[in-house]
Amino acid sequence: MSIGTGTSTHIIMRLQLDVEVFSFGEIASCISNAGGDIIGVDVISSNKTHTVRDITVNVHGLKHSKLLGDLISKLKGVKVLQISDRTFLMHLGGKIETALKTRIKNREDLARVYTPGVANVCTAIAEEPEKAYSLTIKRNTIAVISDGTAVLGLGNIGPAAAMPVMEGKSMLFKQLANVDSFPICLDTEDTEEIIRTIKTIAPAFGGINLEDISAPRCFEIEERLKKELDIPVFHDDQHGTAVVLLAGLLNALRITKKNIEDIKVVFTGIGAAGIACTKILLSAGVRNIIGVDRNGAIHRDVQYENKYWNQYAEITNPDNLKGSLSEVIAGADVFIGVSAPGILTVADIKSMAKDPIVFAMANPEPEIDPELAEPYVRVLATGRSDYPNQINNVLCFPGIFRGALDCRASEINEEMKVAAAKAIASVVSDEELSESYVIPSVFNDRVVEKVRSAVVKAAHETGVARKELRAANLVNL
Repeated sequence: MSIGTGTSTHIIMRLQLDVEVFSFGEIASCISNAGGDIIGVDVISSNKTHTVRDITVNVHGLKHSKLLGDLISKLKGVKVLQISDRTFLMHLGGKIETALKTRIKNREDLARVYTPGVANVCTAIAEEPEKAYSLTIKRNTIAVISDGTAVLGLGNIGPAAAMPVMEGKSMLFKQLANVDSFPICLDTEDTEEIIRTIKTIAPAFGGINLEDISAPRCFEIEERLKKELDIPVFHDDQHGTAVVLLAGLLNALRITKKNIEDIKVVFTGIGAAGIACTKILLSAGVRNIIGVDRNGAIHRDVQYENKYWNQYAEITNPDNLKGSLSEVIAGADVFIGVSAPGILTVADIKSMAKDPIVFAMANPEPEIDPELAEPYVRVLATGRSDYPNQINNVLCFPGIFRGALDCRASEINEEMKVAAAKAIASVVSDEELSESYVIPSVFNDRVVEKVRSAVVKAAHETGVARKELRAANLVNL
């Protein structure tokens, strides 16, 4: 998931002020000159020698906050006691907690939930393991697992620092789809140890959501776990991005009135997300995709050190084109970037086919400045929330896991992902569809149910569902 570090936020600076020395005007000038905006002042305590005040200031991120703190701490008669912001306050003690479905009120309740009554339930599961789905949290619980090596926008920050991201993901699972989850960050980067650990804890969960694990290890970890576990395993950085990308592209093609089988697509960033995005587009009917890295188009006349690129070359670039991005993008209908800022130029866009579609999804800075691209494209999408058409995985993973858990799917296959993408796209009606609205809001309450129903239907059609649902529980899409 993406983490912005330069967004506007409010901080609260708690200052101890020497009443005989300090000048509030001097403090206000210092904050203003450094680009801060005071929006509130509160007196916390006061005596004959000192006063403590909370000053609420609008700043532009962590670096700006630190700069203000450093500047004010140098003022005579001022001591900075604490600097906090609303984001940090929201994370105090973590963002999630466990809750009881039934309270233990007396000795009889205790005997039922624990000893001796629980023994009967344990025995029932031992005799019929499938009963774990109805008699334990496995029925509605997934593990959100990371090693903290590829947190988008931050990189390899380690397991402890990745925990706030995993907690946030658990919040979204619960609020949007009523899926319970546990954030788990592993203190290892060893592929075999990660696989072994996840397999060891898997009996407690109905699914595994992998998150922020660096490539190429993420490929093997997911592939192995999918083969060796009988519950859904889903690497959201790969497949969540792919699902939402396809949803946005389907609606962009509705606007440009182009057929998915006829378009030429150029990709930059052939890593975990790029490969997954390519595969889902191929599954959806795209026939001409060219992947580009720093050295140019990936083609079949080279043996790459990266085995995944060799596999990629076999399924893409049907004309075996060679050359730089600027060379192969000529005549392309679609550009998709999951790479780095500044690699796409206006000249590149001008060389594309009529009504070009540009999905510049690098975070926090896209492959091209949206302001530069906007006059020359028909549909523009990014990974950012401050521009229209944000490609946000939140549209995907809650509904996909809700559906997978409800039908007790053994896996999340390509057909289920394509179905999810089509469901997300269908939320945008013909009346709503426009160049600036090809993807629904993450707060649209129709998305999860649409995705859930589509996933359940696809799971049954492909034979991976292990639980029948009544027709009344399926929405006709």
